[in-house]
Amino acid sequence: MPKTKIKNSSIEDQLKALHQLQVIDTKVDKIRIVRGELPLEIEDLEDTIAGLKTRLEKFDGELSAIQDNIIANKNTVTLATEAIEKYEVQLKNIKNNREFTSLTKEVEYQNLEIQLAEKKRSQNEANVLHKTEIINACKAQIKERDDELKLKVAELDAIIAETEKEEKSLMADSTKAEKIIDERLLNSYKRIRSKVVNGLAVVSVEREACGGCFSQIPAQRQLDIKMHKKVITCEHCGRIMIDSNIFEVQDS
Repeated sequence: MPKTKIKNSSIEDQLKALHQLQVIDTKVDKIRIVRGELPLEIEDLEDTIAGLKTRLEKFDGELSAIQDNIIANKNTVTLATEAIEKYEVQLKNIKNNREFTSLTKEVEYQNLEIQLAEKKRSQNEANVLHKTEIINACKAQIKERDDELKLKVAELDAIIAETEKEEKSLMADSTKAEKIIDERLLNSYKRIRSKVVNGLAVVSVEREACGGCFSQIPAQRQLDIKMHKKVITCEHCGRIMIDSNIFEVQDS
C-alpha cells in the first residue's frame, strides 16, 4: 500500500524529518554492516554445494554404468565358456574335417571373446576404484561446505536475533519520517544516499563548511540554511545541508 503523506508540512518540518530519517538510516546501515558479507557468503556456499551435488549425481551415474559393464563382461565370459563346453562335446563326435574346422574356429572365437571381456572387466574394475575415489572426494567436499554453511547460518541467525527488534523499530520510525517528506525530496534523498560511499545524504553545517565534503559555504548560503525556508544542497558534493541547531528552533 502507498504511504499516506502528511499534507502541507513546512520546509522546516521536512528538513527535520530528513535529518531524523538520515539518523535512522545510518543506524540501520550499521546493523547491516555488523552482518557483513555473511548473506553473500551463505549464498555462495549454497551455490557451491548445489554444484557439487550435481557433480556427485553425475559421478554416481557413471559409476553405475561402469558396474553394469562389469556385469555384462561377466555374462559374456559365462556365455562364452558355456559355448566352448558345448563345442568341445561336439568335437568328440565330428564326422568330417569341415565340421572340425568350423567348431575349432568357434572355440577360438569364444576364447577371444573371453579374453576381451576379461580385459574390459579389468579396466572397468580399475575405473570403479578411480571413480569411487572421485565420489568420496566430492562427498568430503560437500560435507566440508555443509559444515561451513551451518556455522555461517548460525552466526547470521544470532546476529539477526540480536538486531531484529531494533531494526524493526527503526524501520517503523523511518516510515513515520517519510510521511512528512515531499515525494520528490524523498526520492532525491534516496538518490543521493545511493551515490555517496558513507550513505550520508543529509549533513549539518560545521564550522562554516559542508559536513559531507568539508567545502566552505558562502555566508549567504549559510544564512539561507539557518532560515530553514528552503532545501539547500552542497554545490560540491550534492548533499542536503541543514543547520546543526535546527532542533533547537521553536516551531512558530
